[in-house]
Amino acid sequence: MRFKLMGCVMAATLAFAGGACAGDVHFGDGNCGYTSDYDVHASQDGVDFRRDSGRPTQVFMHDGRLWVDGRDVAVSADDATRLRAYESQLRGLLPEIASIARQGVDMGFAAMRTVLLTFADNDDERRGMLRRLDDNHRQALARIDASLGQGVWQRHAMDDMVADSVQASVSDLAGKVAGSAVKAALSGDESKVAALQARAESLDQSMDREMSRQAEQLDKRAEALCPRLVALDHLQQQLQVRLQDGARLQLLSHDADHARKLTTAQARAHAE
Repeated sequence: MRFKLMGCVMAATLAFAGGACAGDVHFGDGNCGYTSDYDVHASQDGVDFRRDSGRPTQVFMHDGRLWVDGRDVAVSADDATRLRAYESQLRGLLPEIASIARQGVDMGFAAMRTVLLTFADNDDERRGMLRRLDDNHRQALARIDASLGQGVWQRHAMDDMVADSVQASVSDLAGKVAGSAVKAALSGDESKVAALQARAESLDQSMDREMSRQAEQLDKRAEALCPRLVALDHLQQQLQVRLQDGARLQLLSHDADHARKLTTAQARAHAE
């Protein structure tokens, strides 16, 4: 018996929730792919960039001033203006990413709810599983709110946090779907097996349509951030200030190769 629902649900939730938050930021088409080595914390006091390896390990900016590894760096008036714009634009970008992450989580959990309501055998089981599902949903959203919602963007940490909340519900549902299939098969009643198969295929088709529609909407929201990422890149490229070794300040890097791979993967996913 073929069931691909759980894979779709898991992929949708993690791709749109976790992927939107990860340290690698890849939104939109082949011309828009950016990555950062830094964790970011944006607060009223400024924007702090930190990483465990590489130099510099810490960059802090606020109101046109710049500190690199704790050292106050003198900047020109033009660079001060660029730094203010960079700080303001980045501060405005993180809540948008958080909102996209929340929508992705909502999308994944709504799909899991549909699967649960389709395969739960009785009211008691349905209520218990819905309660656990809703608890995990709230936890996933709370983790987004406590991180990105507070201006904190940690490389890879959001993937792990959201995955923990999602995985428990996915395991519950995968067990339920598999259990229903085994139960029908062991009953020896071919009509039950056929009915379960028909239910799964009908749900599969309807969810494919609905999740494709929602995924397209989410893609458009993510793609709308591309010009803002490009603007941040342009600002940092225009900075005249140099690090002690003469290098440019590089907080965000263009990754066209990854963006092209992402575009190919998205095209394949939509084709399937």
